[in-house]
Amino acid sequence: MAHTDDRTMRRVLRREIAGTIGLLTDEHDFRAMRRYRSFTFDDHTAYLRQVEAVLMARAAQGSHTTLALFDPEDYAVYCADTGLDPEAPASRTRFTAELAATGPTIPYDGRPLATLVPALVDEAVRQATWEYATTLLSRLGPCPTCGEDIGRAAFTRASDLLVRILDTAPPGDRHLVTSVSGPPDTLISVLHADQDGTDATRLDEAEALEFTSVLALGLATRSPGGLVIRTSRPGTPDRVYGWRLRCGELEPLTAAEVFDAYCTDVESGDLISPESGVEYDAPPDLGKDGTAPGHHH
Repeated sequence: MAHTDDRTMRRVLRREIAGTIGLLTDEHDFRAMRRYRSFTFDDHTAYLRQVEAVLMARAAQGSHTTLALFDPEDYAVYCADTGLDPEAPASRTRFTAELAATGPTIPYDGRPLATLVPALVDEAVRQATWEYATTLLSRLGPCPTCGEDIGRAAFTRASDLLVRILDTAPPGDRHLVTSVSGPPDTLISVLHADQDGTDATRLDEAEALEFTSVLALGLATRSPGGLVIRTSRPGTPDRVYGWRLRCGELEPLTAAEVFDAYCTDVESGDLISPESGVEYDAPPDLGKDGTAPGHHH
């Protein structure tokens, strides 16, 4: 009887243990891991099928599992830095535990792995973009004239601009895209700001942080870029408008400029037929302080 109770209690405790699976999302990373003899999978599709089976089994048992993006290059560096044997499965387990604490992750919620893999990749890109933008902002240092931290001031200004943009947007679900061009890469960030039944705006905190950081970088470095918002509401046409980011300012785009941007192929320059049910407009006024200049002294 005591033995049965012990087994029952252990089953209950196992349901209390959260797990993390380090996922190889593409063929390239999968092939890189095959250099290790202890990694016994030889087919990426079969590997993903087995991972999904494990996830479903754990969910059926009431266990919570997190998916993390497993990068073989980062794993090799981790093993070299820690002195761990990269051939040992225990090393992969320790690396995955590190990912759970510091890397991009998403919870397994029962959706097919084919749906979750792109979401995990998007989360990894979002985190990398935020970290890169934050690093560049922190390197700007203090203003030589007034001593104010330039990056922090730009982030505060970008946050204010985002609030004003959302406050002046028409009711509905909002899809925002901002881009900042500059060496070595162009940074692009997307933010979804949906409204619930009470017209309250719901923001994903990680998305909002990344979006604000990228916008702040453009403001602080006076890099070229732009910000476009598309609003959608049942029964009404979608509305699209935006601003040009130039010399640290948001300059309103005309309706014609927005139309040209949406109806021109980026790669070929050819015209694209406009979408039906979409209106291209000039943006609303953000207020006299909405584009207050930054450090120009």
